[in-house]
Amino acid sequence: MAEDCPFCQIVNGAIPARTVHEADAVQAFLDANPLARGHTLVVPTRHHARVADMPSEDRDAVFETLGRLAPAVEAAVDADGVTVGMNDGNAAGQEVPHVHGHLVPRFDGDGGGAIHSIVRTMPDLSDEQLDDIADEIRG
Repeated sequence: MAEDCPFCQIVNGAIPARTVHEADAVQAFLDANPLARGHTLVVPTRHHARVADMPSEDRDAVFETLGRLAPAVEAAVDADGVTVGMNDGNAAGQEVPHVHGHLVPRFDGDGGGAIHSIVRTMPDLSDEQLDDIADEIRG
């Protein structure tokens, strides 16, 4: 637990939350500043700043819970879909340095965009550059 982390404080009960799911490795609760009705956050109960910091059991619990809760969130608010997202690192927009996944209910005509709308300037990459990046990722 990180004493100054608001999500750790929610997990340990120091900050109240509208919890919708609790398990040993994961907790889910409504976002206090929702983007839509039913916006839910899924966090590991142990503090990890980045996805790569999580041991596999915590990572698996977070992603399994995101998948299992998405239909329940959608049904609870009669949404037309759900955006499942995660900001990993400051440059990606992560505001709380504790891993958390978002389940954002989406409604036809809500004005939101697809995941591809988060970056305004897309790179123009050659086949060779794409091959080089793929090789780097494969390691």
